[in-house]
Amino acid sequence: MQTKNLSEELFKPRFEHPETSALVRRIAGCPPGSGSFADNRSPHCWYRTLTPLLWSWRGISPIEINEVLSRIAASPLARSNEQLLDTVRGYRNGNWIYEWSVQAARWQEKAKSKTGALAGESWLHAANLFSIAAYPHLNEDELADQARVLAYRAYEQATTCLRGELRPLKFRMDDGKTVDAFLHLPEQGNAPFPAVLVCGGLDTLQLDYFRLFHDYLAPRGIAMLTMDMPSVGYSARWRLTQDTSMLHQQVLKQLAEVPWIDHRRVGLWGQRFGANVAVRLAYLESGLLRAVACHSPVVHSLLTEESLQHRVPDMFLDILASRMGKNTLDYPTLAAEISAYSLKNQGLLGRRTPVPMLSAFRKNDFYSPEEESQLIVNSSVQGKLLRIPALPAMKSLVDSLQQISDWLEKQLKR
Repeated sequence: MQTKNLSEELFKPRFEHPETSALVRRIAGCPPGSGSFADNRSPHCWYRTLTPLLWSWRGISPIEINEVLSRIAASPLARSNEQLLDTVRGYRNGNWIYEWSVQAARWQEKAKSKTGALAGESWLHAANLFSIAAYPHLNEDELADQARVLAYRAYEQATTCLRGELRPLKFRMDDGKTVDAFLHLPEQGNAPFPAVLVCGGLDTLQLDYFRLFHDYLAPRGIAMLTMDMPSVGYSARWRLTQDTSMLHQQVLKQLAEVPWIDHRRVGLWGQRFGANVAVRLAYLESGLLRAVACHSPVVHSLLTEESLQHRVPDMFLDILASRMGKNTLDYPTLAAEISAYSLKNQGLLGRRTPVPMLSAFRKNDFYSPEEESQLIVNSSVQGKLLRIPALPAMKSLVDSLQQISDWLEKQLKR
């Protein structure tokens, strides 16, 4: 008997689910902005911030990205906002989650017909596509939740076929619950390994960082531990609070119990808002860390300066509200609340920490201006500033990841 396709069963229409851009209701908004990792002049006709550079880096070809975006843009079906192309209502042609999930399902089928590393690459490709389908991972987005389930399932399938070893781990939290994390071990060398705990952005899943391990950390004999940020993915049951590092701090304290990790040689890699977590821990748990590396950090400026907040996309403010457990967004109230997330306002940044810290920034990035990285570097006894050229974009990204990895290796193996 023919079994039903899992994605078809999970996404089977039962009623019209709320469209992603309508999940956070705006009471007092600000002028819509736009921005992306690669180009702050991204078109205003998308609700989601498009990041094709990062998607390409993760292994999705530009041709495939444009193909899916074209299907979304060409849809004649009703949208929540007719000015925004990715707001087609309902799980059907043209809907963001639908189109990326359909693309992912094609790669799932390819994976089933292959073996070994070829199967692993196809499963990983499907996982990345399902993750993009769920992007930006807002709370109470049921269709996105289902895409995340498929993303993690495909990811675990992929890692059984690819080089290196994946060990799913559970860590105990103070509230009695457990949080799921992934430990990736290098193929070469013997445990215990030096390890990097990745603190990702608010709009990413922990599976989005496989290439960081495969191409940069594993060749250097470094293990990678990932976990989702509060209110995202496997950490969805916890809300983001001013104690942004709460989950990662509790995991960090338990690494001595993980036999594959050398808990005396642990570093943090903070991406975007994840740098807020990483730098915070450089103060709170300096005795447990060898180094902290930040890539385009968000630790103060964007959280306190209204001029920058008015330049970011509506999606980014929706993400902040969603992570804090809000389904309505009153901009003046939100702006006042997120200022408390500034590590400078918390009395941490500006003081010296003994943990070596590197911070990388890209010119003209209003999410993370140069002053942000200067503040981090100047607050470390051994600080290092890394300037990322704006162009060529992909080469600059790859070069910066290489340099950060080299620096971490030096700090963890000294």
